[in-house]
Amino acid sequence: MNESNQNSLAEDVVVALRAVVGSKRVPLHEPSFTGNEWLYLKECLDSTFVSSAGKFVDRFEIELAAFTGAKHAVAVVNGTAALHIALKLAGVKADDEVLIPSLTFVATANAVTYCGAMPHFVDSDEYTLGVDAAKLRDYLISQTEQRSGLCVNRSTGQIIRAFVPMHTFGHPVDLDGLLAIAHDFNIVLIEDAAESLGSYYHGGHTGTYGLMGTLSFNGNKTITTGGGGAILTNNSKLASYAKHLTSTAKLPHAWEYCHDEIGYNYRMPSINAALGCAQLEQLPAMLIAKRKLFQHYQAAFSAISGLKLIMEPNQCKSNYWLQTLLLGKEQASQRDIILQATNDAGFMARPAWVLMHKLKPFSGCAYMDLECAESLARRLINIPSSPCLALMSTEQSDG
Repeated sequence: MNESNQNSLAEDVVVALRAVVGSKRVPLHEPSFTGNEWLYLKECLDSTFVSSAGKFVDRFEIELAAFTGAKHAVAVVNGTAALHIALKLAGVKADDEVLIPSLTFVATANAVTYCGAMPHFVDSDEYTLGVDAAKLRDYLISQTEQRSGLCVNRSTGQIIRAFVPMHTFGHPVDLDGLLAIAHDFNIVLIEDAAESLGSYYHGGHTGTYGLMGTLSFNGNKTITTGGGGAILTNNSKLASYAKHLTSTAKLPHAWEYCHDEIGYNYRMPSINAALGCAQLEQLPAMLIAKRKLFQHYQAAFSAISGLKLIMEPNQCKSNYWLQTLLLGKEQASQRDIILQATNDAGFMARPAWVLMHKLKPFSGCAYMDLECAESLARRLINIPSSPCLALMSTEQSDG
């Protein structure tokens, strides 16, 4: 493809973005504070209970569980901490292997290493952007064997203890296929739902299908607590143990500080939870706005050949956390040209993450054929996705 065609596609993307969100500088995803944030933060400050004590942590957990349909939600300091504890509670031990997509944020892989375990990278599916269940099943049939009810990697001799699929950019992965794999190969499934608060698979909220699921409330997520995360589970015993471990394993007592095992100072502070309570109140409206933004983008990009806008899988409802363009394979070489043009025009856009198996800390980890993940990484572009942009897009269309 010649240079003029390359520039033409980049220009078309800029024009489409400008048609939807206007001409001012637009970040990739910024938080929205239009509800009771100031009120609840002041109430928390006035109470002086700004750390893990106080009413807001309990309230946030109850309301989060109610929204997702999980029996329990345990609020922690960030999504990585949530995944670390979930893996530990799932029985992941030193020298175990944990299956995770190579196309994920580094926190997924980091949490595995915190347990002394090794990530084992698996391929993705172009339709969902999540793990390819059919390809993974074939791989496990050829590469593993069952020993005393455990899945063992024939090449390394290590137990594959757990599996952490991630709902990429908020789009639900093929959970039916992956749950069947977890069952058939005796592997614990933990959902990395860090990006998918407000996303549903066949009517159920993501993060509630595996033994546990984990969420993130970082500043760039659909709702934010500043920094924060949560563990979702329907297992009451695991929820109680998670609260214990994330509270430094301190035994309840009016004044004594007695800890019965190595714990973690991972509990969410009340001041963060206060922010989260206000954000949860606005979540339904944010999800409507993000879906509306997707619809405006869909109209703007539909006439541009050589790319498509990623949409939710069948029988699923995505939160559209990050709106995402996928270039055609022949247009993959234009990714960086488009990124340069959009950012120069004031529209913050970014590629997908560097694949995990290509990062130095994980260079020695096992991985399957990653053809699709490598192709996706060359072709994905995230574009501005803040819920407030839906209003701008409406104003643009009205104008």
